[in-house]
Amino acid sequence: MPDYFAAFLDLRGRRCLVVGGGEISERKARTLLEFGARVTVVSPVVTGGLAALAAAGRIVDRRRAFRRSDLRGCALAVAATGDPAVDDAVAALARGARVLVNVVDRPARCDFILPSVLRRGELQIAVSTGGRSPALAREIRRRLESLFGPEYAGLVARTGEARRAARAAARTPQARLEAGRRVAALAVVGLS
Repeated sequence: MPDYFAAFLDLRGRRCLVVGGGEISERKARTLLEFGARVTVVSPVVTGGLAALAAAGRIVDRRRAFRRSDLRGCALAVAATGDPAVDDAVAALARGARVLVNVVDRPARCDFILPSVLRRGELQIAVSTGGRSPALAREIRRRLESLFGPEYAGLVARTGEARRAARAAARTPQARLEAGRRVAALAVVGLS
């Protein structure tokens, strides 16, 4: 049985905390920004990239050690200091504040893990090994790239519009469900 429940979170406008200022922290912060999160980074020292994001007003940069109050109002937190004692403290305090936490490279300490994701517009295909081998997840995602090319972005957009129109014309809940299925089936047939 898998360790983690697969879900996609809407982080638009929600506060997310990244504790740590290195390259991994920068990568996590940039990913959160891509999805509209309001990102705060806490670390005495940060990469040039994080400093540039702060200077541009894209993240809040707190150049100091982590404090419990940093978790206030957060949807999730990422502990990426590389110091197990600090990361463990962040995890414990986050859980106490009911904030979901990811401790980089330590899945046993995580409430959630981040999969390797193939993106084609609104289509996202996430691959996870439950933290057992992130490199394997990345390799599987790379192999999927050739199967799901850039054209899938347009397919998802067109299918979404067709689904909305078909469901709007349907009169009953069952008819709306069937309309959505019919549109998806026709979209997939068009790929052949």
